[in-house]
Amino acid sequence: MPVTSIGTYQFPPRDAAMVYGENQLVYFCWERHLLFAAPFILCVSGTMKFGEFMDERIKPLLAPDPDAEAIDWNAVEWSIGGKSVTIDPEASLVENGVGHKDKIVMATPGLNSLMPDD
Repeated sequence: MPVTSIGTYQFPPRDAAMVYGENQLVYFCWERHLLFAAPFILCVSGTMKFGEFMDERIKPLLAPDPDAEAIDWNAVEWSIGGKSVTIDPEASLVENGVGHKDKIVMATPGLNSLMPDD
């Protein structure tokens, strides 16, 4: 639906990167797993190692899914901002190419019990 403004938008958005200092907002989605209706959004340090991000922040959120314990972490396919990437768990989020308000998508081919392959 189109929006018509009655004036000029003259103030910075409240979720701009500068508001968060060294932290950033990161979206996380487990593709083809509908137990989670929308991507998670987390506020994390960009210097956090990707492996720590997964172990400390993401894995506890994924635990309720019936497929969580069956994930083969070596077979996970990753994308950031719609581009396929290879993740280095020892590198930081920023070093892995994760920016403010980027969406990380985790795909687990063959492990799609809540939304089977067609």
